[in-house]
Amino acid sequence: MNIPNKTQVAIIGGGVAGLMLSQLLHVEGISCVILERQTRAYTEGRIRAGVLEFGTVNLLRRVGVSERMDKQGLRHEGFALMDDDESLRIRLHDLVNTDVMVYGQTEITIDLMDACEARGTPLVFEARDVVLHDFDGDAPYVTYTKDGVPRRLDCDFIAGCDGAHGICRAMMPDAAAYAVEKLYPFGWLGILSDVAPMDHELIYSNHERGFALASQRSLTRSRYYIQCDVTEKIEDWSDDRIWDELEIRLGDTTAHRITRGPSLEKSIAPLRSYVCEKMQHGRLFIAGDAAHIVPPTGAKGLNLAASDVSYLADALIAHYKLGDETGLAGYTGRALNRIWKAERFSWSMTQLTHRFPNMTAFDRKMQKADLSYIRTSEAAQKAIAENYIGLPY
Repeated sequence: MNIPNKTQVAIIGGGVAGLMLSQLLHVEGISCVILERQTRAYTEGRIRAGVLEFGTVNLLRRVGVSERMDKQGLRHEGFALMDDDESLRIRLHDLVNTDVMVYGQTEITIDLMDACEARGTPLVFEARDVVLHDFDGDAPYVTYTKDGVPRRLDCDFIAGCDGAHGICRAMMPDAAAYAVEKLYPFGWLGILSDVAPMDHELIYSNHERGFALASQRSLTRSRYYIQCDVTEKIEDWSDDRIWDELEIRLGDTTAHRITRGPSLEKSIAPLRSYVCEKMQHGRLFIAGDAAHIVPPTGAKGLNLAASDVSYLADALIAHYKLGDETGLAGYTGRALNRIWKAERFSWSMTQLTHRFPNMTAFDRKMQKADLSYIRTSEAAQKAIAENYIGLPY
């Protein structure tokens, strides 16, 4: 691969955010180079989200990377909220006249990488020792090492799409002073298995033993989660123990539909809400997990990354095509307006569906009252549906 030493936009991070941004820019003839510190196999194999908002679906269609999604993705017109075996279906399509698509983030990454390769956009895997330079001036550049050889990439702008543990946010001056964070006192233990899903829609269950989620990646691949203590160790959870716990938490009316099978992947992830309210400095812009983390309860992580890079692409296109700097100057404000609404929804869904440590009888009564109100109020159900399918952007 011929790696250029100059481009218009240097994209740090080859996950969904960076790949989608490159595709949006490519459509408008704006050059970019993507630097990814991991291997292609590792990047393609990461097990992540699977629920796509209608805006994310439309964005993939807009840039011509939707063929496999449209054939294999599963349209969901609703989902279930369970509480002590009482179930309420949120009728997404009936309430807001649209739905969500279930299509794994792993598959989106593969589709975007294939598109990147087809159009010839340089995608540098195993880019080590990445350092950003002079992004507060007019001539930023990035240095990195590839195959042991030091390299330099000159650019007009740097897009930091390298996740929560990447270098872009860490190198942004005073970013820590703009951080707002909430840590939750539990995590999610997830299991992925090649078995038929227990239901054709997602089920969120609030049980006395803790939260459980039944979801899917395809008609033959299932993804389940259970709430657990953050100190739990995955090696203490055999497949059988996880399936046993899921059958308890998903209740007598649904658990008989669980199909057991060997795990393809098991992991425990802590839950947190995090926003860095400084998303730009000079010619450096951050997007996706580099700027924010949401609890997975609302299915917003990947979708927020999509809206971030959509806003950033709009701003860069206006700069190059029209000489208009308004979008670049206003990127943080525009992105944060949607980010905080998604954070609110993810927080509220977490509050509604989980049993918190040291939960009082009053706290539990409030959960029950919330669900009772939602059950009897179409307006409340519509508000949930509107947020779940994704606010417009």
